[in-house]
Amino acid sequence: MPLPKNHHLHLYLLFFLFLLSNAAAADELQILLKLKSSLQDSNSQLFATWDSTANSFCKFTGITCNDVGSVREIELSNQKLSGSLPLDSICQLPSLEKLAFGSNFLHGTITEDLRNCTKLKYLDLGKNLFAGSFPDISSLSQLEHLHLNGSWFSGIFPWTSLTNMTGLIRLSLGDNPFDPSPFPKEVENLKKLEWLYLANCSIQGTIPSEIGNLVELINLELSDNNMTGEIPVEIGQLTKLWQLELYINRFTGMLPFGLRNLTILENFDASENFLEGDLNELRFLTNLVSLQLYDNNFSGEVPEEFGELNKLVNLSLYGNKLTGPLPQKLGSWSEMGFIDVSENFLTGTIPPDMCNKGTMKQLLMLQNKLTGEIPANYAKCTTLTRFRVNNNSLSGVVPAGLWGLPNVAIIDITSNQIEGPITSDIGNAKKLAQLFVSYNRLSGELPDELSKSTSLVSVMLNNNQFSGKIPAKIGDLKQLGTLHLESNLLSSSIPKSLGSCSFLSDLNTANNSLSGEIPSSLGSLPTLNSLDLSHNQLSGKIPESLASLRLSMLDLSHNRLTGAVPESLSIAAYNGSLSGNPGLCSMDITYFPRCSPKKEMSDDVRTLIICFSVGTAILFVSLICFSFLKRKEKDQDRSLKEESWDVKSFHVITFSEDEILDSITQENLIGKGGSGNVYKVSLANGKEVAVKHIWNTDPSGRKMFKSTTPMLGRRGSGSSKSKEFDAEVQTLSSIRHVNVVKLFCSITSEDSSLLVYEYLPNGSLWDRLHTCEKMKLDWDARYEIAVGAAKGLEYLHHGCERLVIHRDVKSSNILLDEFLKPRIADFGLAKMVQTNAIKDSSHVVAGTHGYIAPEYGYTYKVNEKSDVYSFGVVLMELVTGKKPIDPSFGDNKDIVNWICGNLKSRESVLGVVDSYVPEAYREEAIKVLRIAILCTARLPELRPSMRSVVQMLEEAHEPMKLLDIVISKDGSSKKMEVLKGTEK
Repeated sequence: MPLPKNHHLHLYLLFFLFLLSNAAAADELQILLKLKSSLQDSNSQLFATWDSTANSFCKFTGITCNDVGSVREIELSNQKLSGSLPLDSICQLPSLEKLAFGSNFLHGTITEDLRNCTKLKYLDLGKNLFAGSFPDISSLSQLEHLHLNGSWFSGIFPWTSLTNMTGLIRLSLGDNPFDPSPFPKEVENLKKLEWLYLANCSIQGTIPSEIGNLVELINLELSDNNMTGEIPVEIGQLTKLWQLELYINRFTGMLPFGLRNLTILENFDASENFLEGDLNELRFLTNLVSLQLYDNNFSGEVPEEFGELNKLVNLSLYGNKLTGPLPQKLGSWSEMGFIDVSENFLTGTIPPDMCNKGTMKQLLMLQNKLTGEIPANYAKCTTLTRFRVNNNSLSGVVPAGLWGLPNVAIIDITSNQIEGPITSDIGNAKKLAQLFVSYNRLSGELPDELSKSTSLVSVMLNNNQFSGKIPAKIGDLKQLGTLHLESNLLSSSIPKSLGSCSFLSDLNTANNSLSGEIPSSLGSLPTLNSLDLSHNQLSGKIPESLASLRLSMLDLSHNRLTGAVPESLSIAAYNGSLSGNPGLCSMDITYFPRCSPKKEMSDDVRTLIICFSVGTAILFVSLICFSFLKRKEKDQDRSLKEESWDVKSFHVITFSEDEILDSITQENLIGKGGSGNVYKVSLANGKEVAVKHIWNTDPSGRKMFKSTTPMLGRRGSGSSKSKEFDAEVQTLSSIRHVNVVKLFCSITSEDSSLLVYEYLPNGSLWDRLHTCEKMKLDWDARYEIAVGAAKGLEYLHHGCERLVIHRDVKSSNILLDEFLKPRIADFGLAKMVQTNAIKDSSHVVAGTHGYIAPEYGYTYKVNEKSDVYSFGVVLMELVTGKKPIDPSFGDNKDIVNWICGNLKSRESVLGVVDSYVPEAYREEAIKVLRIAILCTARLPELRPSMRSVVQMLEEAHEPMKLLDIVISKDGSSKKMEVLKGTEK
């Protein structure tokens, strides 16, 4: 029976719809594949499923489809992506409701094409590296979530776009350098808004009273703007608030009445404003977890009710005018982690139970009027990292266990009335870096265990009543930079071991009863800048070794020193520094008696006799040694040529084995390492090479298993691991890149090995930045070095058949050729990661202090992101001209922390740029600094890949407005947020 006509029509319609559906699916597939081609994936796994031959793009990672198989969501946040977005095609996806690319490294501009994504309900482009202004998106009237925070958008934000977005639930635009504007009226009408993040985006003027209309708000952040006026009472209508952040503005007046209504508020921060009055309005906020009101003008007492806050973790009230005692129950019921009430006028005693839950990390109460003893409970607070109660009126004895807390980094009880000894417990304080106990009444002998606290950098024990000797092994404190022992009752001698404290820059033992001679070992301290040994009973001659020091301050006055003043110390700069030593004489200093000619003659004769005797003995021994060494040298020379050598070439070479062997002579030596030497060899063809000679045996024939890892430029440095030689050969022999040092060949025998490299005549980047050559390295050269070195590392991480982790990236391992083109060198610690290795990480501790990534603090597992961190430090060196570790940074700070502390304003950011960089290049230097900060993110997964770093550096040459670098807060300290990619 024939089908009805209308049934045929129905079939035709279904077939037509089927064809349309297939065509639409094909279009969507092409759009997704275009998106894939526009992005770079540093982990190389994300787009593994994005294949044109796949059965359905709905199974692509990050893609969600609707019921009819059309793309509804693209969720690719936190995927370490770089590149730009092809919005012209993305917005052709007909069913797209969610577009999320937050927390990546995307760049470029956002085009007007975004307006075509009219069905979007969720848009997240936050925490990226975009440039330019953000376009008008009025057509996106269905938006419920708009996240653009921390993406480096600039210009005027199109606030009017928000007018039609009445369904917005979350609006996050903060941490962008927009042009200044008042609080946007368009926001006042977004009645469904739950999350409003407008921090650090140039909002000016007052908070309008209409803010009270946004009754659904859970989070309100207006921090780090330029807002003024009083906090409106209408804030009290926002009873659903969980977080209120108003810090770093210019708010005035008192906390508004009605703030007590915010009973579910957990986080309140109004720090760094001009607020005044008391804190009584906060008594009712029983759910507070973090309260930060520091640097204001608050007065009155801390409400007693604060002692009942059983959720309180962070309390920061420093820099106000608070009076009266602290609630004694403060922190008793909560997992208290941080308290800072410093710089007030508080009285009474320290609350005893703030570490009841064993979670307190920092107790800071300095510069108040506190009395009483330090509570005994804190001796058991093993989580404490900072304990500072200086400049109070505390008394009694420090609880013994407090000295030995295992995690404490600073103990500061300076300027109190505390008595008793420093106990032997201090030997357990393995992380203690700063010990400040000056101006107290402490007594007893300094414990020998002090020398076991090997992390100590600054020790200030002056103006107490310590007696007895200075611990003999104090030289074990290898990190010690400052030691002040003045104005005590110390006796005995100055330990010779102090000469082992190679970082010591400030030594003061004045006003004690020290005796004996001044140790000549003090003259070997390379960084000693201030030396005060005055007002003691030191005797003997002034060591000639002190003449080698470059001191800005020297005081040896009022001792019992005798003999002639060394000529180098007989200068006007040290006038008065030697007075009070009647036994001294000088031919140059007028207030000393002239050294007696007769005595001088007698001394000279005695010296001549001694020297003649010693000289005769030395000559005799020397003749024997010379004969032995000549014979040995001949044997070695003969052995070099007579040994059986295995030559492996990795490039076409134009020299012979004999030409290299003949050049291993003393006159060609340019560097020495722990187990071998480095030679500069001029070849017959006029070219030069660097030869590293590693001995595998000592003179007795015993295996040494050592190799050197020199810089192949001007200096060498040593290592003691046999694996380093193998790693260097294995790594370099397979590498072909213009920015990686070239290994021509290896020449090995049973007893020694020779590695022949290209010779780099301009030494290392360290030499150029931190020595007298610095002025010759202009910004263009620095920029080219940065890009070239980045490309070398990019090749190691992405271009080799197997990933190569260098593990010791630093400026001294970046060598420069005759045109200042960089080469990555020194692969003694490098690791080739096997393709089947577990998680491509290494357990071996490697690297150099100042360049080592922070993950070493909690794990020895490192990967290529550790190289990225180290390279970020090198970039900071290039921009600032500073060394990674520099005394000017302050105690326990490296260049990364120093730069973090200087990101407060445009002026402070510009201030870190090296003064040798001309004004015209400073904007570009800031862009490179921005990349360096991304590279040194604390969490490895937040650092860009070296491929992304190269791309960003190359784009840094493009003209762009100098952007203000922003900061946020963590506890009472500030940290980089946008630039380092951390979560708000």
